[in-house]
Amino acid sequence: MDEAADSHETVRPQGQLQRLSKFLALLLRHRPAKFPLKLDEQGYASLDEVMTILHGLPNFRWANRADVAAVVNTAGRRRYEIVGDRIRALYGHSALRPTYEPTVPPAVLYHGTAPEAAVLIRREGLHPMDRGYVHLSATPELARSTGLRHAADPVILRIRAAEAHAAGIPFYHPIPEIYLSETIPPEFIETPGEV
Repeated sequence: MDEAADSHETVRPQGQLQRLSKFLALLLRHRPAKFPLKLDEQGYASLDEVMTILHGLPNFRWANRADVAAVVNTAGRRRYEIVGDRIRALYGHSALRPTYEPTVPPAVLYHGTAPEAAVLIRREGLHPMDRGYVHLSATPELARSTGLRHAADPVILRIRAAEAHAAGIPFYHPIPEIYLSETIPPEFIETPGEV
């Protein structure tokens, strides 16, 4: 069946779209060099090239542009965007470091992490580690959701973002729920129960 005809079929099961989303993260955020895919300095790739890669893999031959669009437009936190004939991950890159326009953050942001990591973070601050930026959440609930990837009972750190910004630390805002920064020194980080 050709892609044009296939794009009129009903929506794929959620499990298939989740697997496609995870593969797009690998392709557009972390391992583009593993595939014949070129990302520009802002992380954009040709949507045609992405489709060619998908159709060359047995687990994703079923994927069409409507499926990719469904992943891009999934409710909740946006992870990808399509602009014209290009696609990119909006944040979370380890393979490159896109640039964003600086922004003024809200007074407080949050970061969810494992309890053992929280001790080190309070001592040394937040650093991007294997990512291009430190990821901060707009709400404690989102930080908890992110922290659950690292621990069953994550610690939610409170970041005094406005104070950090006033001290010269740049912040970026690629999507409404997520802020990015290059590093957050420990003096701007509070653990639960601190005043």
